[in-house]
Amino acid sequence: MQGEILTVVAALAGLAIGLGAGLAIPWGRRRRSPVPPSPPPTELPAGTAEVLAALPSSAVVLDPADRVLRASSAARAYGIVRGDEMVIGDLLALARQVRRDGVIRETEIEVEMRRFGPDAATFAVRVAPLGGNGLVLVLAEDQTERLRVDAVRRDFVANISHELKTPVGALSLLAETIADASDDPDAVRRFTGRMQQEASRLTNVIQDLITLSRIQGAEPMAEPTEVDVDEVIEEALDTVRTAADAKGIELAAGGTSGLVVMGDEGLLATALRNLVSNAVAYSPQRTRVSVSAEATEQAVEISVADQGIGIPPQDLERVFERFYRVDAARSRSTGGTGLGLAIVKHIMTHHRGEVTVWSKEGSGSTFTLRLPLSEGAEHTEDAEPAPTTSTAGDGGPPPTERPKPIGRQRK
Repeated sequence: MQGEILTVVAALAGLAIGLGAGLAIPWGRRRRSPVPPSPPPTELPAGTAEVLAALPSSAVVLDPADRVLRASSAARAYGIVRGDEMVIGDLLALARQVRRDGVIRETEIEVEMRRFGPDAATFAVRVAPLGGNGLVLVLAEDQTERLRVDAVRRDFVANISHELKTPVGALSLLAETIADASDDPDAVRRFTGRMQQEASRLTNVIQDLITLSRIQGAEPMAEPTEVDVDEVIEEALDTVRTAADAKGIELAAGGTSGLVVMGDEGLLATALRNLVSNAVAYSPQRTRVSVSAEATEQAVEISVADQGIGIPPQDLERVFERFYRVDAARSRSTGGTGLGLAIVKHIMTHHRGEVTVWSKEGSGSTFTLRLPLSEGAEHTEDAEPAPTTSTAGDGGPPPTERPKPIGRQRK
């Protein structure tokens, strides 16, 4: 009996030892294996997605592993985010600093990307922690257009200050000179003539500024009226006839007569007058300035061609900028304000039209006003070109013959 008891005890002891050994191996493995880290949070705080969708700025949320958890369409369009990565290194480094110390940071960065052309885009950036779980919010607002407008405004103020200061300073000096030469009638007459020129120049600058301010940024006209193109051309030529006669420049009018466009007659007359005045001012003596009107199936085109000095290719795209001059010294000697072509451009925008230029140095320039035909305008297939008329000068080559136009004629 005692032997049987010992046998049972030995069996139980063996079983206990076996179970202990079997449990010891997994326990040892569990102690040696590191505990896997908890996965980073992948959920935004409640309501965050809705707020980000309403923001006008480019918004990006980074998780603790610097992966993009959410990005607005603007952020992807600007190329700030590609896939689930922040591709701009400066922004990524800023986000890591904010994650480490929890301090909100603001800065401006320039980003050179293909979509912006040769110039870099400038962003105002604000980076802040989002909650306490390692999420970081990056907001980037495109400042490129605002900075461009500010630069244009500064240039405008600087230019207009110079344009106004020059004639005012000249008037002051001339007045002092006249006071010192009061006993010399010839000198008084000469200096008062100069004062009249400077006063006229100052008046022209102010008038051009008033015109530019009135039309710049204006919406297209709500109620345009019919404008007789022939009358606009005749008025423009009349305003420069004296200056053209003094230089022996021939003024010629040609193209199709009787054309009618819809618009503001005063503004269109100003635009054409500016082009014709420039053509006369920048043309040598005994040359020709011609104005012609034609109609196509889509528009009425009024062209002003001269045989002047021409415009260099690098300046063609800038001639319509305010105060931009190809030859500043020559422009001031002719009394130009530097606003004439800018006014022409805005007038054509006001009429839903456009102005274009062709030029070759030494051969002259051609500026073309293109005005869209009004809806429901009548067309005629048998419109004949009007005979070319010219005045002053010793003649010149006639305008180039063109195909018969199709357009609306005044009845």
